[in-house]
Amino acid sequence: MSLMSNEIQKQYKRYENVWSIMHRMRELYAVPDRHIRYAITKVFFDARMIQGPSVREHGVMMLSLVEKLKDLQANFDKEETYFDVILQSLPPSYDQFIINFNMSGLEKSLHELINMVVQYEATIEKSAPSVLVGEASTSKAKGKVARREKRKKDEMSSTAASTSSQNFE
Repeated sequence: MSLMSNEIQKQYKRYENVWSIMHRMRELYAVPDRHIRYAITKVFFDARMIQGPSVREHGVMMLSLVEKLKDLQANFDKEETYFDVILQSLPPSYDQFIINFNMSGLEKSLHELINMVVQYEATIEKSAPSVLVGEASTSKAKGKVARREKRKKDEMSSTAASTSSQNFE
């Protein structure tokens, strides 16, 4: 009470203990749980992982949102709703993983799901072809096309030269 201003001290003198003062202040100044739950639910359902950043970061964020929703008692009928929303937040490159996960029928926790997605990400990165290989093959093709066009040009000029020399004879 000594840290409060005199005006506030007078207002709360009638309360018996600190707990009742804290309860009253929370009623007056706190943001309602419903508003917080709405905001977190909106972020949770709208979350989409963009291609590029680590799926681990995205998974940690999604798990954090799930924990906040559970703390705010935003209970969904089934735990699978959390799984569905997390899987729907993944980019299209994870479609094969999602199909396999849904078909397997495994009973996993949310943390196990995130670990599985991280392992899948590592598999994708290992099997992805190198970009440099693709660039090298296209540059060779361009070289072949350029040589072919030069050869045609040379043939046309030699044909034109022989035709013109025959006309002068």
